Amino acid sequence: MIKHSLLKQVMIFSTFFFIQAGCSAETLNENPYGLKLLWAQGDIVARATLMILVLMSLASWYVILRKLVEQQRTMRYGRQVQNGFWKAQSVEQGVNTLHVLSPFRFIAEKGLQGAGKHDGLLGVIDFNTWVTMGIQRAIGSIQNRMQDGLAILATVGSTAPFVGLFGTVWGIYHALVKIGMSGQASIDKVAGPVGESLIMTAIGLAVAVPAVLGYNWLVRRNKAIMESVQSFGSDLHAVLLGSAKSNR
Repeated sequence: MIKHSLLKQVMIFSTFFFIQAGCSAETLNENPYGLKLLWAQGDIVARATLMILVLMSLASWYVILRKLVEQQRTMRYGRQVQNGFWKAQSVEQGVNTLHVLSPFRFIAEKGLQGAGKHDGLLGVIDFNTWVTMGIQRAIGSIQNRMQDGLAILATVGSTAPFVGLFGTVWGIYHALVKIGMSGQASIDKVAGPVGESLIMTAIGLAVAVPAVLGYNWLVRRNKAIMESVQSFGSDLHAVLLGSAKSNR
């Protein structure tokens, strides 16, 4: 009896829910205002503003996804260092255990180049300075590479709200001009055009928020990765110096 009553209540609630959903769908379908009308009635400035916001959103999401893939790959290369490089018998053998695209291999190769012999004016530079310069330059190059694309996220996050606001101001101006020319200032004549213009501000915020959050997240992950890269550089520097002393 209890199960039958519960089933009956669920059926009544489901019927009521679907009826309300159908009414809401009909209301949405009957709504004469929205993005479609904004695009159809907008002039070249409004359409260009909307397209700029779309392009900014696509660019920010592309940078976020691409940087995430790069960071995950660098972290995987970092695990290769612990599992293969430091267990090798020499730095040369350790380099061969790393992937060709690994930034850690790039640092090790630059360190070995600095540890080699140099002729001419470069020969007066001592061994320690050569190794230090080679490793530090490699680390700086990797850091610059890790920061590629972050400027796009910072630009989108700081400018997208203002681009949307510009679209809103432009749309409201034209809406008020049309209302003034028609001579009708009733609520149904004002709410539609002004509401469509305010959509631009919402789109600008929707573009800026993911860009700002993605920028902060990627910067924090870059910081953790660079700490491991710098630690590897310091350890490699000590190993090269120790190897040079033992070979004398």
